[in-house]
Amino acid sequence: MSLRSLALLSLCVFLAACSKINQENYSKLQAGMPKAEVEQLLGSPTECSGALGMSSCTWGDEKRFISVQYAADKVLMYSGQGLK
Repeated sequence: MSLRSLALLSLCVFLAACSKINQENYSKLQAGMPKAEVEQLLGSPTECSGALGMSSCTWGDEKRFISVQYAADKVLMYSGQGLK
C-alpha cells in the first residue's frame, strides 16, 4: 500500500470517527429543544423541508442518520438509525 493510500485511508477513518451523527449526540436531543441548539449540536443538516410552521431536518444518509421534526422551530420528535 502506498503512503498516499495509507494517508487517505487514515483521513477517512478519522473523519468518520469525528462525525456528529452518533448515539452520544442523539441522546442529548430533547423535545422542546430550539432548532438553533440542535444545529449547534449536530451541525448543518443534510436536508430540510417543511411548511406552515412544521419542518423536518435530517443529518446523515440512508444507512446512518438522525431525523428531527420541528413545530415552530422547537423539537417535536426525533429518530435515528445506524448510530454507534
